Amino acid sequence: MFRSFLAYVVWIPLPMGSNRPWAWALLEIGVYALAMAWLWGFYRGKLDLSPAFRNAKTILVLLGCWLVYTLIQIVPLPISMVSLISPESAKMHALASQSGWIPLSVDPHASTVAWLKSLAYVLVFGFSLLVVASRRRLELLAHALVFSGLLQAFYGSLMTLSGLEYGFFIQKFAYVGNATGTFVNRNHFAGYLEMCLAVGIGLMISSLGGKPAMTRRQKLRNFITLLLGEKLRLRLYLAVMVIALVLTHSRMGNTAFFSSMIVAGIIGLALSRNASRATVVLLVSLVVIDIFIVGTWFGVEKVVARIENTSIASDADRVDVSENALSQWRDYFLVGSGGGSFYAVFPRYRSGDIGNYYDHAHDDYVEFASEYGIVGMLLLGGVVLSSFAAALLAQQRRRDPLKRGMAFSSAMGIIALLIHSSVDFNLQIPANAATFMIVLSLGWISLHLDTNGA
Repeated sequence: MFRSFLAYVVWIPLPMGSNRPWAWALLEIGVYALAMAWLWGFYRGKLDLSPAFRNAKTILVLLGCWLVYTLIQIVPLPISMVSLISPESAKMHALASQSGWIPLSVDPHASTVAWLKSLAYVLVFGFSLLVVASRRRLELLAHALVFSGLLQAFYGSLMTLSGLEYGFFIQKFAYVGNATGTFVNRNHFAGYLEMCLAVGIGLMISSLGGKPAMTRRQKLRNFITLLLGEKLRLRLYLAVMVIALVLTHSRMGNTAFFSSMIVAGIIGLALSRNASRATVVLLVSLVVIDIFIVGTWFGVEKVVARIENTSIASDADRVDVSENALSQWRDYFLVGSGGGSFYAVFPRYRSGDIGNYYDHAHDDYVEFASEYGIVGMLLLGGVVLSSFAAALLAQQRRRDPLKRGMAFSSAMGIIALLIHSSVDFNLQIPANAATFMIVLSLGWISLHLDTNGA
């Protein structure tokens, strides 16, 4: 089951980020099958709950509440109750001549699809906690994510630099000249790379264990070992992923990566009691040097130019969509309009100067708020913040370099996606949402894996 899970982790970004009905159906079926297989093994007494699963009660309760809450959006309720909880939803159902028992969601079908995705994401998180029950498995999961990111980065860079411009067996029709991997949108590809890079950097940090050098000769030997030893291969993998990230020309993708690395690095240095701070600083400096070298060679100036030319006027449509979606949230403030219903509800709030069709807001916060209301935002916020806290506690308490490194990866990945989500909808892409759940799980696994205190 663990090997199947590793294959699943590598598969989910391949078919267009699993952002097609058939692709996200495969994503769902895959994790449903894994979950049923584990439950069968548990029923037969061959499997048991892992320490990480047993100790992650806070987030498991929050995720359970999330599934119940989003299910309530779909279940028909008395119209009097819906009118009390969400008057605007009752009004929309009345316009459709629906009476009697009605759901809170204005688009029950879309909300059902969204609930099935949510169930899959929760199972991905829970399955990660259950099967990653040893240090070796934690390391293998991290390597699988790095391999997946490397595969995507190599393919995306090759397609862009060669001019072939194919996505997932289909010639690209959008973002030609920009790296997209097997994704359709360069920004979602950038979001995926941010998480894989975070895991890769965490692995790099975990390989820097040992006593700090005391003499110049030791420092020189450590430095040469860092450059010429086994770590070189991982550094090359990171460099390839950075090249692909630069080639996406995604403004916020690159900004989120740089910012998250700096912020997570500062936090990690402040919390880590056992790591050699000089070595960690050296690692970060080497990664940054690589970024600037490969970035300069592969067109980082184009990204910088895009960032410099960014203004409210240049992104007027995105800003207007977010502002209009906030009006939508005000009408569905408490419980939202229903998961997945943004595309159906937004046209009513869309101003006349928005020229394009938007099935998603270019802001995950606004879209989640409008679809799930303040109740949903509190639940989701609790999930992310509790995982971030677990990652910080693991960096502070654990002595094992791998666990500290993976806790760093979790913190960096969370920061990167939180930054990027302010201007894009990465968490509406099934592959990115599922991978983000794995990144969240790394914090809990790092904190609770094993019982020997290491």
